[in-house]
Amino acid sequence: METRPYVSWQLMNDFLTDAFEGFGVPRKDAALCADVLLESDRRGIESHGCNRFKPIYIDRIKAGILNPVTKIDIVKETPTTAVLDANDGMGMVAARKAMEICIEKAHKYGTGMVAVRNSSHYGIAGYWTSMAVAENMIGMSGTNARPSIAPTFGVENMLGTNPLSFAMPSDEAFPFSIDCATSIIQNGKIEYYARIGHDTPAGCVIDRDGKEMTDSAQIIKDIRSDKAALAPLGGIGETLGGYKGYGYATVVEILSAALQSGIFLKALEGKNEDGSIRPYHLGHFFMAIDTEAFMGADAFKKTCGDILRGLRASKKAPGQERIYTAGEKEYLVWQERKDKGVPVNESVQKEILEVRNELGLSYRFPFE
Repeated sequence: METRPYVSWQLMNDFLTDAFEGFGVPRKDAALCADVLLESDRRGIESHGCNRFKPIYIDRIKAGILNPVTKIDIVKETPTTAVLDANDGMGMVAARKAMEICIEKAHKYGTGMVAVRNSSHYGIAGYWTSMAVAENMIGMSGTNARPSIAPTFGVENMLGTNPLSFAMPSDEAFPFSIDCATSIIQNGKIEYYARIGHDTPAGCVIDRDGKEMTDSAQIIKDIRSDKAALAPLGGIGETLGGYKGYGYATVVEILSAALQSGIFLKALEGKNEDGSIRPYHLGHFFMAIDTEAFMGADAFKKTCGDILRGLRASKKAPGQERIYTAGEKEYLVWQERKDKGVPVNESVQKEILEVRNELGLSYRFPFE
């Protein structure tokens, strides 16, 4: 049972928007950034919601390694592709522009693909693929990130958590939508565990001696100092298929960097040679495929829905009440939370009040 206080969606949206604007993000962009974070909470992905508002965005703006005003340049463009330069601005703003271009090109030519260079954290990848679904299109997106995953048989953090997302329209109340890191667990989840004093499950993180780690707070410190690494999907070694997660993380790394001639692997640590911090210069890629260009949107959505219904109707394991398909649990979380608001844990409450007081905003929250 949920014991954390709820804050109404409207109140939290207004506060986040005003806070982003207070730190120099233009109003329209600030509203987008707020919505991306809240979409994570609407889906129950709290590792990327309000939980990350201050440390990933506000603190980086204040540190001078994230530009609040996002200047986007078109580096190269063809009828179906484009390369954008985000100039170390807000990743969400660059991502919105990139997917808008993908969708526009897909409407004309059936497919559109865009790569982005010199960007920053863009929130959940599933937000951008959902933009394509709204246009009856298949959406795809991925991004590299600061190194945290060790290669199979390695212990050094080389690859980012490198999420990969696909979303596809269906004839149901929700689309097929999958948005997963290519590690067993992502940094944001461990940060969330550290905030609530919860251990990280065994088998997700290894130290430089190849031993498993579970102390969440220590893991965060050791990953950032290159003393620990996340295991790829499948786990440590090859027994359970860890090489598969390692391979897909590499796919995302290549597409995120090579399509826009960007930096990769250790160069994404966000540090200069003297150890001082600098922008992360992340790369992203986006794709939209118009289902109308094949057998039509209605036909695609029905077949997609039939597949999802078939999976859910299959024989369940003993003791299990139901089978889910990707995107369904997130939809159900929203049905449960839409009238309640976003639950906010104690550490995030403190950060919200800290930002409010620093900016002199007049908000009052239920947890005060």
